[in-house]
This record gives sequence, C-alpha cells and structure tokens, in this order.
Amino acid sequence: MSFRTPQSSPGTGLARLLLASVLVVMGAWRLWNVAQGGKASGEMLAFSVAGLLIGLAVAGGWRLRWTALLAAALVVAEAVLWHPFWSLRGAAQSAQLLHFMKNVSLAGGFLLLALTAPVRRR
Repeated sequence: MSFRTPQSSPGTGLARLLLASVLVVMGAWRLWNVAQGGKASGEMLAFSVAGLLIGLAVAGGWRLRWTALLAAALVVAEAVLWHPFWSLRGAAQSAQLLHFMKNVSLAGGFLLLALTAPVRRR
C-alpha cells in the first residue's frame, strides 16, 4: 500500500492549479486593465499584485503550506473589503453575497490545500 501525497497525485495537482488560477487570472486582469488606462485604488493594485504572485507560487507548488495559507487570507480579506453584502439590500445584496461566499469557499479550498500539503523534512 502506498501513500500518495497531494503533490504526487495528478488530481490534486490539477486541483491546486485550478485554485491558483483565480488569483493569477484576476490579478493579471486587474493589472492589465490599469496598464490600459483603467482606474484602480492603491489598495486594489496591492491586492492584484499579491494575488498574482501568491497564485503563481501556489500553482508552482512553492512553499505550498505557507502560500496556500496566504492565499486563504487574501481571499477572505477581499471578501470582507469588496463584497459587503450586509450593508446592501435587494438584488445588490444577493449579488454581493454570492461573491462573498465564492471567496469564502475558495479560502476553504486553499486551507485544505495547506493542511494536506506535504512537509519537507530537513
């Protein structure tokens, strides 16, 4: 009987890439929009750069426990800062609740990834 770590399993490798893809794509998309003349706050730029870099680190499996934990923290912070469903009513509240819960579920995926990532022994 063999024990397969998440990094050695093709399925978990694909899952890691899919989780990371949201950070990479959204970070790059926001930065591209700014480069094309779009407006963004300094806070949004910082989150975009952080998301892109953390997403690339997770996709590459670099220090996976720590980068997955950082990714979880980032998506929770984004949920709280940019999807304040509690302060809205009607359709806007429903839309923001959906985005908030999407971020919370992504945080759960990143947390699971962090908890199951293999530990390198020295």
